[in-house]
Amino acid sequence: MIYSASMYSAKLKYDDSMFFVKKQAIALGLGFVALLFFTFFNFNNLKKFSIIGLIFGLILLGLVFVPGLGVENYGAKRWLNLGVFSIQPSEIAKFTFILFAAFYLEKNNKNIKKWWAMLPVLLAGCITCLLIIMEPNMSITMCVGMCMLTMLLIGGVPLKYLLLLIIPALALIPILIIIEPYRLNRLSAFLNPWASPQGEGYQLIQSLYALGSGSWFGVGLFQSRQKYLFLPFAESDFIFGVIGEELGFVGAVLILLVFFLLIYRIVVIASHSKSRFGCYLASGIGGLIAIQLLLNVAVVTGSIPPTGLPLPFISSGGSSLVMFMAGIGVCLNVAKQSKMS
Repeated sequence: MIYSASMYSAKLKYDDSMFFVKKQAIALGLGFVALLFFTFFNFNNLKKFSIIGLIFGLILLGLVFVPGLGVENYGAKRWLNLGVFSIQPSEIAKFTFILFAAFYLEKNNKNIKKWWAMLPVLLAGCITCLLIIMEPNMSITMCVGMCMLTMLLIGGVPLKYLLLLIIPALALIPILIIIEPYRLNRLSAFLNPWASPQGEGYQLIQSLYALGSGSWFGVGLFQSRQKYLFLPFAESDFIFGVIGEELGFVGAVLILLVFFLLIYRIVVIASHSKSRFGCYLASGIGGLIAIQLLLNVAVVTGSIPPTGLPLPFISSGGSSLVMFMAGIGVCLNVAKQSKMS
């Protein structure tokens, strides 16, 4: 799907229709190494790196603001230039936060009913969200925020405390939209994309064209018309639009069913874990996949305002692929320690 979505734009921009495929193939190889490593590396040993990992993730997020290290694209500093390649720290920070939250919630499970016990997880999550929103990257911020609430809920924090967190968080969203003009424009485009078909509403309209063109069974693999520079970021954030166009409603639903099966299996692994840490760790990874999947599909289908967020495992993006495959390795290790078939 990356090849189909990017072959034309890659040929024009890089004179290589396989440019994005080659980059993703390298990430896939690294991802398999990470998957195998974490499958056989006892997940309980990750506890030793929980606090260090959180600090490491926060440092990486801070380094994007250092001149010469941070790479700015489309008005946002979301990448680190490491010379030979670049990485997206927010993709790493999501998982280091989950690791810290799982460790802390297990260690303090006897006190988690008390309101003050959730403060370290809340503080770590808020600092992570603050650094990501400064890039700015509201989509990943929402993803981490929702993941934080999920971890607290799974960890046993009373629902009344979570509601007290959700209410101000929901109130903060319109403020974040108002203070950044481009977010306000995106909200206006979401409410009525046809008011600016060549402006802020363009991407959503082109995405809907792609999905509409696919009908039930699609126009055929490699036959997308929207990839010919009509649909921006067709190989990454909006690849689900190309999937819907080429494979149709049936093909898109089948892919979603595979995702739901994967998430279900992770939930089963978490529920069978012999330790709270393994349960929380697998639950956090499964929750992150589910949250990011729902947000991406919601954006592509016009269910929420447009924002950039990759489709797990499928969108072009090396950092995302490697980290998600590493996460699957952790889940497999939890399953192995629980002697699941």
